[in-house]
Amino acid sequence: MSTAKPMRKTRRFQRAASISRIIALVFLGIILLGTGLLSLPVSSRSGHAAPPMVALFTATSATCVTGLTLADTWTQWSPFGQTVLLVLIEVGGLGFMSVASMAYFVLRRKISIQQQLVIAESIGASNMSDVTQHQKKLLIRALSVEAAGALILTLRFLRDFSFPQALKLGLFHAVSAFCNAGFDILGFRQPGSSLLLWGRDPIILLTLSVLVILGGLGFLVWDEVLREHHPRRWSVYTRLVLITTAVLLLGGTALFAVLEWQNPATLGTFSVPEKLLAAFFQSVTLRTAGFAALDQGLLTPAGKGVSIFLMLIGGSSGSTAGGLKTVTLVVLFLFLWNRIRGRYTVSVFHRTISNDHVLNAIMIFILMITLSFFGGAFIAATSPVEFTDALYESVSAIGTVGLTAGATSLLTLPAQLLIVLFMYFGRVGVLTISFGFLKKRPAGEKYKYANTDLLIG
Repeated sequence: MSTAKPMRKTRRFQRAASISRIIALVFLGIILLGTGLLSLPVSSRSGHAAPPMVALFTATSATCVTGLTLADTWTQWSPFGQTVLLVLIEVGGLGFMSVASMAYFVLRRKISIQQQLVIAESIGASNMSDVTQHQKKLLIRALSVEAAGALILTLRFLRDFSFPQALKLGLFHAVSAFCNAGFDILGFRQPGSSLLLWGRDPIILLTLSVLVILGGLGFLVWDEVLREHHPRRWSVYTRLVLITTAVLLLGGTALFAVLEWQNPATLGTFSVPEKLLAAFFQSVTLRTAGFAALDQGLLTPAGKGVSIFLMLIGGSSGSTAGGLKTVTLVVLFLFLWNRIRGRYTVSVFHRTISNDHVLNAIMIFILMITLSFFGGAFIAATSPVEFTDALYESVSAIGTVGLTAGATSLLTLPAQLLIVLFMYFGRVGVLTISFGFLKKRPAGEKYKYANTDLLIG
């Protein structure tokens, strides 16, 4: 029997594992470099070196585009430190290979096959076809969107601040929003307030919302929508991403409007248009953006429950967002629906979804749910935080969202270290880590044991 096909599969597996390992390790290297830079006295507004844990926590949060912080960004970090954070956010959001490839384009250097493979893996591309040109378009479009958002925000902030400060605020928050990072430098008004003081401003909230949504759709979806103008020509993946995103945004808006409408601590004092706008922004920001226009700690219990669900889902694959991912959720629902109907295959839009994709979706879902509840229990056991707020913090970290119900400042050192691990794990990706560091196929795949019968359910 010929062994050529298994050998080809093994080589592809090893190559993909090597690429995934590179992505995971380079992200770790960037975090450590950022920690070192933020530990310098020049990075702190006080002129004294930041505590090591604060530097590590912040560098991880910025690189993993999460937004959770142990100290207010404006109060803790100097202009140099804020610049370091902005670079970490851009690298973490667009992908380190995206930024690296931009340097190659500027210097007109040729990108090797290995580097093209890493770029394709980092942005979620399924093949290497014209990956260099694809990456160049990706960078140009991403930077153009950020520039447009920065311009709009700068013009809005000019009403309240001088031009240099308005430009700084506009640029920082445009990049932070598009990269789904959730970092803000608005603490000069009220430390740790995020967007609470601008929670009724339609220009700021809508501009940030558009940036967050575009960043969370994924670069492959962008490319296909701009290239193929007729929806019938879009791939199944692109259609699923767009439909699921629209359903989640509208459904989240409706749920928050209903659940928080009479809550005096959140939407209760707003006018009807302001309530709808705030509910929409809450639905958007939970998709791993992390800006808080409402006090998350004062949400109703039902509101927190919906928030946790949306944070778990996150954005789409190959995007600046984290979380379970939109299409993963769709695959899970389709699998359950088909099994309830007694079907063994999963299909959508007259196309069959492979068993490998279904199993990957189930694995990621189980892993994220397990880690989230373990994290919530660990935080509640080691810190003076109730389980609901601890679970909120845990999901926010592993989904790289960055919202908090007030638990971050209460975390003990063990809980802080767990959140750091969760942010890294959530950004680099469950599959990237589990697949990339697996050196060889497990022995169980080389042969099969006899079947056995079990009682299930």
